[in-house]
Amino acid sequence: MAVDREKQIAEAEEILGDHIDKMGFAKALFFGRYMNEALPPYPDLQADAETNRAVEELKQFARDHIDPVQIDRESRIPDAVTHGLGRLGVLGACLPKHAGGRGMSQTSYCQLIEILGGHCGGTALFVNAHHSIGPRAIVLFGTKEQQEKFLPKLATGEAISAFALTEPEAGSDAANVQTLATPSPDGRGYILNGDKRWITNGGIAKVLTVMARTPVPGSRETKITAFMVTPDMKGFEVIEERMDKCGVRGSATGRLAFRDMFVPNENILGELGRGLRIALTVLDYGRTTFGASCTGAAKFCVAKASEHASRRVQFGQTLGSFELVKDKLAYMAAGAFAMESCTYETAALIDSGAEEYMLETAMLKVFATEVLWRIINDTIQIYGGKAYFTDEPFERMMRDGRINTIGEGANDVLKSFTALVGMRDVGLELKGVLDALKNPIIHFGKIGGFAGRRLGAMLASPAVEVRSIELEDDAARLGKLVGLFGSNVEKLLRKYQESIVDRQYQLGRAADVVMELYASACVIKRLDRALRAESHAAGHAASHDHHAADDHHGANGHGDGQHGGHDHQAAAAQANGHAPAETNAGERQQALELGRYYLKTAERRIRRHLADMWDNDDEDTTRIANRLLD
Repeated sequence: MAVDREKQIAEAEEILGDHIDKMGFAKALFFGRYMNEALPPYPDLQADAETNRAVEELKQFARDHIDPVQIDRESRIPDAVTHGLGRLGVLGACLPKHAGGRGMSQTSYCQLIEILGGHCGGTALFVNAHHSIGPRAIVLFGTKEQQEKFLPKLATGEAISAFALTEPEAGSDAANVQTLATPSPDGRGYILNGDKRWITNGGIAKVLTVMARTPVPGSRETKITAFMVTPDMKGFEVIEERMDKCGVRGSATGRLAFRDMFVPNENILGELGRGLRIALTVLDYGRTTFGASCTGAAKFCVAKASEHASRRVQFGQTLGSFELVKDKLAYMAAGAFAMESCTYETAALIDSGAEEYMLETAMLKVFATEVLWRIINDTIQIYGGKAYFTDEPFERMMRDGRINTIGEGANDVLKSFTALVGMRDVGLELKGVLDALKNPIIHFGKIGGFAGRRLGAMLASPAVEVRSIELEDDAARLGKLVGLFGSNVEKLLRKYQESIVDRQYQLGRAADVVMELYASACVIKRLDRALRAESHAAGHAASHDHHAADDHHGANGHGDGQHGGHDHQAAAAQANGHAPAETNAGERQQALELGRYYLKTAERRIRRHLADMWDNDDEDTTRIANRLLD
């Protein structure tokens, strides 16, 4: 058993490659450190005029042409919608301009997906599957010839793409792919045999990235390789084009088979045997857009639930006057705010050129999908029986939202993955120190460095840097929580050592804590930008008033010129996508209130999870579950 576990760990580390050794923001949290330099400033979502136009165009297109009720009822996205999304550039948003794409950043693309997520879950999933985990792999790993051959048609939607990983025996356990790719006798390519299921766009795609096992030369082992496959290849079979399913019914989820299907060598994507690395890399992008889609849906629910609660009267009062409804509304608003903050901070992290964001994207996916699920549920509860019927959108959103915690990595798996990858380096450091203690003279530097860090952590919490004085107390509280988390991680590793791999109760708690810490860090980044923008606007307004007074004094009687100048300034601000500072002050204050409410409630949840690490009912839970399993 121990040998199998060591082999599994070794295989996992090989698949993760360089990712496993790189220190990013999330990994540092497990050490009790706050790497301020690892998170970029929160992005200005109004700064790019082209993105603003694209967002407005997509909003209008969605209102006029995407009918989510019809799509759900007919289990099909009309060709006119697909073609329209192609014309708007949505299907090739992040693809290079030289290949027919729009060359958008991840941040800009997330703004588009947020619009779709708030309008039609099935359409959002279709676009995400086509763009985020389809052609993205060709951009990152494809040869020049592959890019020239496939990308132009994928960018316009003339060809739809799919990512074919899942099989009957390989779901979240991606390394268990059984589809076999055998070298052809003439050496010109590989012959694929196997089955794929639950492949979004699989039955309608013209270009598919297929994962299959290839032999390792000189050994009996096999490793997973990525292949570019087209449905015109002999032996490609669509078993079921549109599998009937619970939600996101407009997306075409297919079942495929490959029977002695020849794929030429030039269709190998990336290096031989490195297919899972490709999968993990493109899933980082897909998980980020998951956050954007969930943000759109969450905002829709918050708006509708608030409106209904303020109008619906029961027992002589509006629903919103009852505290249990207020409790739901406050959670929903703060959750949507934190979800949005996480989404765009993570997108900005990717856009910044950071080398490591694997854990950040995994945490975003879990956080956003679980918060959205509660928001949808609470919306239905506020609406009551009215939400249960199909003339309201919420039962459809409930069906659409349920796949989110399963697709692109089941949340329980991602929680364990996040905790184990995060704890790995902490454990290695502890092991290194223990080994060093056996020969302290030779390894004095290692021991001293560890002791110094531990002493520093005991004396002071990590500093969370903010530019706004108003956030210093919030930042200090977050720093204390980060330090507390680091010390608890170390205690877990000292207690369980290597067996921590199997302690999923504890891994789940550690993952819940680090997700809340990451979300809190993103919220503070967002608030810091908002408060600095307010300060800048106030200073600019004061400067303007001073110059306006001077102009008025000098003009003496030419008041029309002063008035016209002020109107021009306001018009220019609006043209640039920004309302005048005084009209934004209320929104900034609301953001501060929402953000702080999230930070306070997150702190309570964090402290509760940390306490549960040492005072829990885990043994009873295991005993009762085992009785059911016998």
